Amino acid sequence: MANRITTRCDIMLFGAMGDLAQRKLFPAFYQLERAGLLADGSRILAIARRELDTAAVRKHLMERLEKYVKPEEFERPVAETFLRRVEYQILDFHDEEGFGVLNSWRTEYDNQLIVYLASPPSMYGVIARNLSSASCCTENTRVVVEKPIGHDLESSRVINDELGAVYSESQLFRIDHYLGKETVQNLIALRFANNLFASQWDQNHISHVEITVAESVGIEGRWGYFDKAGQIRDMIQNHMLQLLCLIAMDPPADLSADSIRDEKVKVLKALRSITPDMMDTCVVRGQYAAGASTGKPVPGYLEEEGANNRSETETFVALKVEIDNWRWSGVPFYIRTGKRLPEKLSQIIIHFKPAPHYIFDPDQRHLANNKLIIRLQPDEGMSLKILTKDQGLHKGMRLRQGPLELTFSETFEAERIPDAYERLLWEVMKGNQYLFVRRDEVEHAWRWVDRIIQNWNDGGDPPKRYASGTWGPVASIAMITRDGRSWYEDA
Repeated sequence: MANRITTRCDIMLFGAMGDLAQRKLFPAFYQLERAGLLADGSRILAIARRELDTAAVRKHLMERLEKYVKPEEFERPVAETFLRRVEYQILDFHDEEGFGVLNSWRTEYDNQLIVYLASPPSMYGVIARNLSSASCCTENTRVVVEKPIGHDLESSRVINDELGAVYSESQLFRIDHYLGKETVQNLIALRFANNLFASQWDQNHISHVEITVAESVGIEGRWGYFDKAGQIRDMIQNHMLQLLCLIAMDPPADLSADSIRDEKVKVLKALRSITPDMMDTCVVRGQYAAGASTGKPVPGYLEEEGANNRSETETFVALKVEIDNWRWSGVPFYIRTGKRLPEKLSQIIIHFKPAPHYIFDPDQRHLANNKLIIRLQPDEGMSLKILTKDQGLHKGMRLRQGPLELTFSETFEAERIPDAYERLLWEVMKGNQYLFVRRDEVEHAWRWVDRIIQNWNDGGDPPKRYASGTWGPVASIAMITRDGRSWYEDA
């Protein structure tokens, strides 16, 4: 990942007994320990309300590590070494006076303090104010906050104002875990280190772009949370708009955090607003019905445990997005995301325009455009579909389409691909913000998404039903077919 840093870190992890911390954060810290990337003297204070002591928490975390770390990567001696760094503190986040105990834990004030808020966003302001009242933080403290930052533009501003009253923007690290994926980071290298692509990355050479983030699972017991958010808030506003920005942004002046984020903001500002008269042709929202997943029957969204059978929350969204600038004028971005789709899949497909003059078999003209396929999951990698002559004396100049393939796990088989949270925690410890989201990015994204949600509310049309195990409502196929195109798996 990088050379070891020598800066010792004190990490206060709020919400340490929650699902995120147990499934992602502690396993990520363990992997950093295993890679030798945690400096001697670095410590973690796990903070939660549960009535436990340090010994019980360490025992519990050992069980979680055994469960969530791959068996071939779990080493008990490493886990024991790591867990000796962990201490536990019972704390009611609303108890302002109780925060004073955190100062007594910080015996080494030369250590870099990192505060990780793995708590509900509604608690961010409370925790920030109480930390400030207890004088726990300095101007050098780094504060990590999880999405979602609000549920609309107004609420995001409230949360950001609460954080901004205590911390400067340079101290805040807003996590979007998609930005920690190896393939997502490779978008910058792919686009700006290879003139083969850099010179072709515009409306003169690209006909359209697809972005798909599909989940085969349903809501997995999260009905109460998900029904308030829906797929557009849960996935479009953050993950998918961030992917779109990395694909569409102009070259930054350098690799500094603000240079990269400045270019992403320009893309968000250039997104064409989806007006009410565009909703029928540019937006599809759906809700999964009963069907089959991995060969087994599954219930519909309204039949899930705890469901409100009158809910109109969307579990699928497809959008046709246009960017009003010189680079992308006339190039549609088709993006879709949903639950209970046929497979778990995240990919970006760049469709290049065909050569201006075609001289081969007319029946094969449909093969004439190259495609760059960027896979985020599973099997992170890239594939460039190119045309070559088919082999054989009797084939003449028949064409065949084949891939130039780069699968990270095979090409770099000696190198383990780190989980996104490992990368992001590592960058926090180093103080690099380029993989984190700035306040104006959050607000521009909400401003664009809020208009779509308002159009839904004004229109009153319920989401379209689709059977679990399919690729969403038929209307999403019609949306792209109307332009004479098809989703990649249908081509």
